[in-house]
Amino acid sequence: MKIKGYFRTAIFAIIVFAVLWYILDLTMIGLVEQPLVILGFVVLLIAILFNGKIVNNLRESRANNSTNEENNSKNGWYKSLMKALTSTKPMDEEDDILMDHAYDGIRELDNDLPPWWLYGFYASIIYAIGYLSYYHLMDGDDQIVEFNKEMAQAKIDVDEYKKTAKNLIDASTVELMTDEADLANGKTIYAEKCVACHLADGGGSIGPNLTDEYWILGGGIKNVFTTVSEGGRDGKGMIPWKSELKPGEIAQVSSYILSLQGTTPTKPKDAEGDIWNAEEAVEE
Repeated sequence: MKIKGYFRTAIFAIIVFAVLWYILDLTMIGLVEQPLVILGFVVLLIAILFNGKIVNNLRESRANNSTNEENNSKNGWYKSLMKALTSTKPMDEEDDILMDHAYDGIRELDNDLPPWWLYGFYASIIYAIGYLSYYHLMDGDDQIVEFNKEMAQAKIDVDEYKKTAKNLIDASTVELMTDEADLANGKTIYAEKCVACHLADGGGSIGPNLTDEYWILGGGIKNVFTTVSEGGRDGKGMIPWKSELKPGEIAQVSSYILSLQGTTPTKPKDAEGDIWNAEEAVEE
């Protein structure tokens, strides 16, 4: 047996002994007190080694007997494949394709072209005819036209994706949210971040009244989104919240703020800024 075989047999023996040790609940002291158990382990080890030797000899014998058959089978398969790919004549038939001229004692064989090369050449001719017909006779889209179409479709796909990907929203793509879940999240954010300056009902305290139609930095979802994200007037306005809120959250709280328009707060602050007219803003 080779070293690898001995190693495998030794590992197997250790596993068997460990299982028996666990099942019999043996200890070193108990093992010494029971010499018959030691004798049983020794016999078992000899049996394992002997069995490993027999198995290894059988494997080597089978390997030797099958080597020639496998080699012949492999060579036969390889020869058949090469013959199909190259279409060459066997050596004992080369006289039939031997050409007359010779140079420096070297003769030339008139072998046929390999089938794989010949069929590939025919396929390239067929492809060239189809390519010529489509792109030059039927005005098929060339690479530049295809690129422009793909870029246009990509822009459409990106715009559609941005509509549903809330955290990719910016001031140019934001739209007013009217879904109850979005407004509920906006109300929660408002209660955490905005109540101190604008009061719970939006009537205004340090910050301006959010329920009237007057706006300092412009109304509408895009302007409110920008104000919440970038902050208010320099030196005395609201801090920018873009470092603490995600774009989707800014859109939600901005939409909630706009939902307060027309409500009646308990103590509304005097109007500040100018009246916001959405139609006039669109015309500008």
